[in-house]
Amino acid sequence: MFAYFLEKLSTWFETAERRRRETYLASSTDIVQLEKRIRSLESNGYSL
Repeated sequence: MFAYFLEKLSTWFETAERRRRETYLASSTDIVQLEKRIRSLESNGYSL
């Protein structure tokens, strides 16, 4: 039961993080800014 709870909690955090990154990328004003943000996420380990 505890393992199930931890798995669900982990999935929830991963989903929240993915949405946060997608929102960050979607708020780019043009393709240049989008590419810079993608490179920044890739080089910084997806930390904003």
